[in-house]
Amino acid sequence: MPSRALQWLSLVGIIWLQAINGTNTNFPAYSSQLKHLLSISQLQLNNLAFASDAGKLFGWFSGIAAQYLPLWLVLLIGSSLGLIGYGVQYLFLTNQISSLSYWQVFLLTVLAGNSICWINTVCYVVSIRNFPYDRQVAVGLSTSYQGLSAKIYTNIVEASSNNINNAKTYLLLNSILPLMACLMAIPIVREIEGVNYTNMGVGFVLMFVITIGTGIYAVMSSLGFVSHKLSSLSILVGIVVCLLLPLIVPFVEKMKELVGVTIGLVYLNNLGQIAESRGSATSSLVVLSSSFGFFGRLMPSLMDYFYRGKSVISRPGCMVALIAPTAGAFFLLLNKTETALYISTGIIGVCSGAITSICVSTTSELFGTKNFSVNHNVVVANIPIGSFLFGFSSAILYHKEADHHTGKCMGMQCYQTTFIIWAALSLFATFLAFILYARTRKFYSPPT
Repeated sequence: MPSRALQWLSLVGIIWLQAINGTNTNFPAYSSQLKHLLSISQLQLNNLAFASDAGKLFGWFSGIAAQYLPLWLVLLIGSSLGLIGYGVQYLFLTNQISSLSYWQVFLLTVLAGNSICWINTVCYVVSIRNFPYDRQVAVGLSTSYQGLSAKIYTNIVEASSNNINNAKTYLLLNSILPLMACLMAIPIVREIEGVNYTNMGVGFVLMFVITIGTGIYAVMSSLGFVSHKLSSLSILVGIVVCLLLPLIVPFVEKMKELVGVTIGLVYLNNLGQIAESRGSATSSLVVLSSSFGFFGRLMPSLMDYFYRGKSVISRPGCMVALIAPTAGAFFLLLNKTETALYISTGIIGVCSGAITSICVSTTSELFGTKNFSVNHNVVVANIPIGSFLFGFSSAILYHKEADHHTGKCMGMQCYQTTFIIWAALSLFATFLAFILYARTRKFYSPPT
């Protein structure tokens, strides 16, 4: 196969890895069942959500490994960590292991969360090396597929199991699916040498068309009036077909040569309990946030591609424009209607996804690409810290309003104060982002 086609094939492999690497995003879908099976409090459950994010505190290990080890080995290490972290929890829930303490489950969750960093690091490094002149486009486009992870896992679970064993099925999939994907992707997710890195426009346009089509399908199949008419298996088959469609690009490239992306994340981590407290369907909200997160991650690369070379807002400026709507979404959540819940979830999903994507390219722009794998994992260490602080406070407020016998809280009062606090913090984050924008204006200003 021509080198240019291999270049595009590496991006397809990265897309597949990203699509199954968001194992932490489906935590809300089974968190309530896990809480019941482990007989833990809301505070302890929140700590488990934090534990998954806390794995990013050790993400710099993967950055160092990517500098000294073959990338295929980094992939295997990452997927093996996930196999152990989620797999042992699965064996515990299926009574294959007699007992695990809460803190053992906590550490296993940290290990599983850290596995995501290893796979992400390989995806980022290969994208940047294989598409140096279009790295933001390649990274943003591939990262957008991680927003589909929760939907993909939910579709598989709904198509293959009954509702009783959902928590066990999620953990089983979390443990084996990334490993299987890594084994499949190892031959193609690698640096391609001796290829022309310019004139990639046609391929990216086709990729954008496929990716946007995938996002539209994800959103449409998440809506009740559509999903009720289709079986779970039909929806799953559709999403698998969408994931295979990017293969068209390396195929077309071959024929052409032959013939001539923290508060939003905390909200999403708590989505299961928020939906339960308001009497809404958890799975539909998780899928909705996943689908909109997909478009959010894709949006920066779309903007970068179509407005390249033109005078547009810098990436720190984009952060200001994305964090501000998040604050509005939290205020909107004070409205008790289900419509407000769905709209707010969509806004938070889009903005959180876009910020995640923008941060990757901003890190490489401000600090260079030489030590990108280390710098990026140092930067994302703020995620588990924020996840713990904001999640801990929300769990305390939830516990205060909960029924002392059941440990559950039902009604708007469960998260009302939390939403106000998160909205205020988002406004403060908007101010901080504006300061970053002001301090980096000279860096992003075009030369005169």
